[in-house]
Amino acid sequence: DVLDPERLIQCPLVKHHRIRARRFPYHLVKCKESNPEIAKKLATCPFNARHLVPRADLSDHIMKCNDKAFMEQDVVGRCCEPSEEHLNNGSTWQAPPCDEDWET
Repeated sequence: DVLDPERLIQCPLVKHHRIRARRFPYHLVKCKESNPEIAKKLATCPFNARHLVPRADLSDHIMKCNDKAFMEQDVVGRCCEPSEEHLNNGSTWQAPPCDEDWET
């Protein structure tokens, strides 16, 4: 399961490192510090910082990255939401009068 925090993930820097998903971001920081020569050859995906790919393959990865869809969805969602300025200006709309009497 992709969402399982206990699943093991292979480190992109040192292939024999296997890290639990919940510890993976911390491992990446430490492993980059411990292996600067390998880290220099890798680029970080703009959609998911956990994706480290060879610099030459970054553009190909960006085109195929599964997390790109989530970012695009977020951007589209923000474009379609009313702006804060629009919300704060106050609306002149009023609810129409109601002819129903729930007490009767």
